[in-house]
Amino acid sequence: MTLNSLSIERLDASCNSFAVDIANLRKKLSPDGSVVSERGRQLTLSVFGEPLSPQNVVERICTDVKNRGTEAVLHYARALDNPGTTAETLRVPLELLSQSHAKASPAFLKTIRRIRDNITGFQSAILHQNVVTKPRPGVILEQRYAPLRRVGICVPGGAAAYPSTVLMTAIPAQCAGVDQIAIVAPPTSLGAYNPDVLAVCHELGIREVYAVGGAQAVAALAYGIPEIASVDKIVGPGNMFVALAKRFVYGVVDIDSIAGPSEVVVLADETTNSDFAASDMLAQAEHSPGASIVVSWDRSVLDRIERSMIQQLSGLERAELTLASLTAFGALILCRDEDQACEVTSLIAPEHLQIAVDEPRRLLAKIRNSGATFLGHYSPVALGDYAAGPSHVLPTGGTARWASGLSSNHFLRSSSVIEFDQSALKEIAADVALLADKEGLTAHKNSVLMR
Repeated sequence: MTLNSLSIERLDASCNSFAVDIANLRKKLSPDGSVVSERGRQLTLSVFGEPLSPQNVVERICTDVKNRGTEAVLHYARALDNPGTTAETLRVPLELLSQSHAKASPAFLKTIRRIRDNITGFQSAILHQNVVTKPRPGVILEQRYAPLRRVGICVPGGAAAYPSTVLMTAIPAQCAGVDQIAIVAPPTSLGAYNPDVLAVCHELGIREVYAVGGAQAVAALAYGIPEIASVDKIVGPGNMFVALAKRFVYGVVDIDSIAGPSEVVVLADETTNSDFAASDMLAQAEHSPGASIVVSWDRSVLDRIERSMIQQLSGLERAELTLASLTAFGALILCRDEDQACEVTSLIAPEHLQIAVDEPRRLLAKIRNSGATFLGHYSPVALGDYAAGPSHVLPTGGTARWASGLSSNHFLRSSSVIEFDQSALKEIAADVALLADKEGLTAHKNSVLMR
């Protein structure tokens, strides 16, 4: 495959087969455990001796960690990531965090602090506050919010380093008031030993960083081992094994989401700058896997954007991976008109939606589902990835139909408080007693009437 041989799928929303086409597209984007790298397949064979599905791999690892603790964590860490891993090396030394921070360039630290302030400002502004209502005399009803005690954050580190993930996950938790944050990342130069990642951790006051990745890291956070205390919630992105492990341990702990490949839908019209749109398509595809889709009611717009992608590909560091991702997960969708384009976009429910049209807010009003929306020609998705303020941890694979992006509020636990005086209880007692009788719950009725 050469860089000028881009073959991106074309779909026509007006064709009778489009319902099947869009279903197939959504299946590609769903976190169903089928998107695995060749390295992942080879590791599965070497560790387990058979070509297990990702789901089966995750079930074995998590169950093993639950039953055998540290011994199992070390077994999989050595087999999958670093043969030299020991119980003593699981936690990254505090000295390494402080040294990484001391060696970081002043420009990098200034950038991190500006971004920290952007995220803190937004996440603090949207934070839930306690609510007290007094609907009638003698009745006080409250909704109270309390931060979770301890949170685990997964930071990727296989294909690239992601200091931005530390910012976009840890700062919302800190804004919510979480006391303890534990970060897990693969024991690689791009993960737990990446100086930029460690410098950001130190800057944010995070002192718990563990050099362990994959399903074994998720299981260690969920079940706890002597070296890593269990958490209340696990957040953050990762590969398919991380996503499926989070699904497996849900219920033991809370999770943010079960994320699949990163994705973008660009809504385009005749005013769209084709170079801008192409750059956003490529930006998602270079995650590899990453899904990039243009939706338009103008065929010439689709043609221009495709040509621009071909021209820009050669200048990318990850050009080959980006091309493969576009071929596997890209699409250009032609619609009848803008109303159909908005319907198709809502049906896809993309992680990132860029409305790169003349009047973006007019189309925004017609679209129900997206994880994060970027309006106009000068709001590239990378703003949300790195600096704007909302978290870049977002629902993928169509789950934006019901799921929300990570925010400070996801680190709060809500509870209600109910207080009645005697006269207020007397006023409502008959209603409680009637419903209790209907359900045959005599003790419920008596507990009210005897007061």
